[in-house]
Amino acid sequence: MDVQAIKRTFGIIGTDPELDRAIGIAAQVAATDLTVLIMGESGTGKDVFPKIIHQNSARKHGQYFAVNCGAIPEGTIDSELFGHEKGAFTGAVGERKGYFEIADKGTLFLDEVGELPLSTQARLLRVLENGEFIRVGGSKVMKTDVRIVAATNVDLPLAIEKGRFREDLYYRLNTIPIHIPALRERKGDIPLLFRKFATDFAERNHIPAIMLTPDAMKMLENYRWDGNVRQLKNVTEQISIMETDRNIKAETLTKYLPVRVQSNLPVLLPREDTPEGMSERDLLYRVLFDMKKDIAELRAQVNNMSSGRPVEKNYVQSNPVTQIGDTVVTRVNQSEPEVAEPEFTEFIPAEETYGGLSTSSTTHPSETLSLEHHEKEMIIKALEAHRGKRKDAAKALGISERTLYRKINEYGIDL
Repeated sequence: MDVQAIKRTFGIIGTDPELDRAIGIAAQVAATDLTVLIMGESGTGKDVFPKIIHQNSARKHGQYFAVNCGAIPEGTIDSELFGHEKGAFTGAVGERKGYFEIADKGTLFLDEVGELPLSTQARLLRVLENGEFIRVGGSKVMKTDVRIVAATNVDLPLAIEKGRFREDLYYRLNTIPIHIPALRERKGDIPLLFRKFATDFAERNHIPAIMLTPDAMKMLENYRWDGNVRQLKNVTEQISIMETDRNIKAETLTKYLPVRVQSNLPVLLPREDTPEGMSERDLLYRVLFDMKKDIAELRAQVNNMSSGRPVEKNYVQSNPVTQIGDTVVTRVNQSEPEVAEPEFTEFIPAEETYGGLSTSSTTHPSETLSLEHHEKEMIIKALEAHRGKRKDAAKALGISERTLYRKINEYGIDL
């Protein structure tokens, strides 16, 4: 069956070359028993491709099952896939066949395979390698002859790096990869899909179909469509039912296209030396401490200016600042690396804080009280993350080990 015939059979709309290529690979691999991994964003129509593979294979008269791995609770996923014996767990009043047993000689589609627990991944790997599995609570090795087609919208190589997905399972599933392009990657198909959805909805509900003005159609094509084809269908149906005017203008269309607020917001990214155990809240505290440091340095500049002392360009960025009472001490940044702290740091009084900055003479009491609470919590978190190793904790906090010792005593932190 050629690509155009497959499109007509399965109702696929679009003329994009990448979409045609994906359909062609599915048709070509259907005649084999190779494992296929379908990758693409949510809403791109990945669920159609396993059906194409099954219907064009020698297994088309066998069972076809689609399992959403992300929708089944972790405690029952093994039972769903591999079955269980009577008494295997509470509520197991009888034996039950799993999908691998029921779909024997057929095709099993594992949607959202990236959501499988690691223990289930190990069981799945065994089935893929030799067709063997054991029911939950059983001891008898059972055989199955089932074709596996998997799909995911998860970046599996990244999941492997984070220890959430088995590398050996990834390569076993990825025998034949098929990538489904996102809707924003095939803008030429958007008008075709819109007209199809608008016409189908109008016929089902016995109403006139909506149409877009040229400027509205241009807006539709340039929209990002994070939800892909599924989102486009939903928007089309919303407009069809809500608008009385069947000729939709750009101003009207704007009301139905969500604003991507997140694109304009700053993203909090951990630094390379940030311990793994530190949460986003801890990272935020670190940002607050950095802001506190910048404010203190700016105040030091103001003191310099008011005293008639010159302020160098890029002063804050290039010169560490230490304030002792009314005296501001700066260390000029030189090209050669430093091997030790200057001698004057040994005589800094107890007011010193992160980066060698004073808080007593430049920070308001209310600011100090609030930040000291977070400062103590940040120190505790860092020590816990580094198992009490003060040298490593001090490095992660961006302060000297001597300062960390003093802060531990000052806050009465019990290690």
